[in-house]
Amino acid sequence: MSDLTVWLLAVRDHRDRVAFGKMFDFLGPRLKGFVMRNGTGSAQAEEIVQDVMLTVWRKAAMFDPHKAQASAWIYQIARNRHIDIVRKENRPVPDELGEDPGMEPDAAQILALEQEATHLKQALRQLQPDQRDMIEKAYMGDLTHQEISSQTGLPLGTVKSRIRLGLGRLRKELRGLR
Repeated sequence: MSDLTVWLLAVRDHRDRVAFGKMFDFLGPRLKGFVMRNGTGSAQAEEIVQDVMLTVWRKAAMFDPHKAQASAWIYQIARNRHIDIVRKENRPVPDELGEDPGMEPDAAQILALEQEATHLKQALRQLQPDQRDMIEKAYMGDLTHQEISSQTGLPLGTVKSRIRLGLGRLRKELRGLR
């Protein structure tokens, strides 16, 4: 077994802070270099490393040395966190509405918008509570899937599945709207 695996197992099984410190000292610079090679600046790379190591501490119980090497498990966490941050930064921001400020929407437009909002609220209420919660966190709370996973303690795959299934159901419910 590698030193890294021994340290991670000590953290997993005994919440060993000394082993965690050794792991952090060993991995910190390597993870920072890994993230920086993917185009991230030094300060942001340090934040990602801190976040990754905090995740390792919190999720150490999920590590199984029979499924993956400790280094692969930790680097996967780093890779996923880096992707989440890049996606969040590159999320398109809606443009300002290009309407003439002197033009008032007519009653038909207001009514249509209110009806769409009502349909959407009804469709959201039809979702299973766990799916609705994930969709609200992702789209109304502006959280990444990883942030939702960290916040709820659910596995990332579960978060993604609930969002995907919920959006599919919303599409189905709202199909006739347009």
